[in-house]
Amino acid sequence: MSAAAVIIDSKTSSTTLSGGKNSKFGIGRMSNSGVNSSSSTSLSTSSTSTSLKSSKNAIIIDDELKNINMNQLSISSSSSNSGKNGYPSYQATVASISSPSVANSTGAVTAMLNSVNLGGSLESSSSSASLKERIKSPSSSKLAGAEAFLSSSSSSSMTNQQQPNRLDNFDFMTTVGTGTFGRVIVVRERHTKQFYALKIMSIAEVLRLKQTEHVKNEKEILMQINHPFIINLHWTCHNDKFLYMLLDYVNGGELFSYLRNAVKFSNDAAVFYAAEIISALDYLHSQSIIYRDLKPENLLLDREGHVRLCDFGFAKKVYDRTWTLCGTPEYLAPEIIVGKGHHKAVDYWALGILIYEMLVGYPPFYDENPFQIYQKILAAKIEWPRHIDLVAKDLIRKLLATDRTKRLGTMKNGVEDVKRHKWFKAIDWNVVLQRKLQPPIVPKISHDGDTKNFDKYDEEGWRDVPTVPAKNLEAFEDF
Repeated sequence: MSAAAVIIDSKTSSTTLSGGKNSKFGIGRMSNSGVNSSSSTSLSTSSTSTSLKSSKNAIIIDDELKNINMNQLSISSSSSNSGKNGYPSYQATVASISSPSVANSTGAVTAMLNSVNLGGSLESSSSSASLKERIKSPSSSKLAGAEAFLSSSSSSSMTNQQQPNRLDNFDFMTTVGTGTFGRVIVVRERHTKQFYALKIMSIAEVLRLKQTEHVKNEKEILMQINHPFIINLHWTCHNDKFLYMLLDYVNGGELFSYLRNAVKFSNDAAVFYAAEIISALDYLHSQSIIYRDLKPENLLLDREGHVRLCDFGFAKKVYDRTWTLCGTPEYLAPEIIVGKGHHKAVDYWALGILIYEMLVGYPPFYDENPFQIYQKILAAKIEWPRHIDLVAKDLIRKLLATDRTKRLGTMKNGVEDVKRHKWFKAIDWNVVLQRKLQPPIVPKISHDGDTKNFDKYDEEGWRDVPTVPAKNLEAFEDF
């Protein structure tokens, strides 16, 4: 059986491939050298452990669009070395499949995966640079997950009619992330002098890559939620060139960068981050929202060191099950891979992967061949380093139960089973929600608009994108 057949085994269907998750600023890395921190003694810096080498990138095959053009896809693993271990880095594309069930479309996915050239570079149709080149390029590979700079403690949504010229109220400062759709720029409100992060997406690119529904869905979810450990959207607007999303600027950097610097986290540090993440997931699930892309790259640290969950490109309102194949390969739950339909249980699986990665320095299932990752996930064989805490090991095992009905967090007591686990015995969950736990890492930040934790980008030419005809703008009239 081929690796692709391990992933999908069903009927054929016509599908459409669109652009990569990269184009939504959801993946990419910021430079390791850009992060400064004062970390407590609870953060491990042992050089005996392997370290992360690059970001993990996401793949989505959604059930909302039709027709796949196979010529638009080329996926492979990259063996370029930028770390101490053999942990591979991937970049994947975003594909969309229209189907009432995965059974009607997975055959086409099998064909798509079988057509992959594993010796080439992992690319979307919007770029020809190799992943190795992107690792070296601050304008491409170092997207820093552009939403990794976005978060807020409050939300103040306003309609376009209320403030038609709202962009005139801001001074554009510095770009902190770029991607296929556009970029994220730190802006300063002229009257209050407050800094924000303005996400700017080229409408022409959104349309070309068939990401209209995904972008609109992200906006709708962000406008509905408000939690201390989750980003909040202030407002959106558009003109005939760009979509704009204004979010608070968070200048602490990505958790991934601190993890890469430290090699691995101490048990106490991992407990802290896991507790705040669980609080965020519990809230999302209470709103019938599954997140589906939990990983260190999508976790920000604010100036005090608390977590902010960002990048909601894969989030979705789900009341029963969904069949969208999406997420980051190393973090995919078995039920997503086999296409049986999934719900919030996938977030608890990802939590188990994340806890392992924080404690060990790399995820439990990885390989230079992305399809081998899926095989390892389905086999569910985990290698346990000797140093890992036995109580943490027990929690991870229960979160990585391949039978989702027996997975911690999805049984009768729900998230309470996770919170009551012995690994969290020192945690007062009310204190967690009040942000009163002492963070193990406090980023070094000189002022609110400080961008030294992020890379520098070319500021020229980004406005030079085509205008979009009025007819094509109709889909974004409520954006």
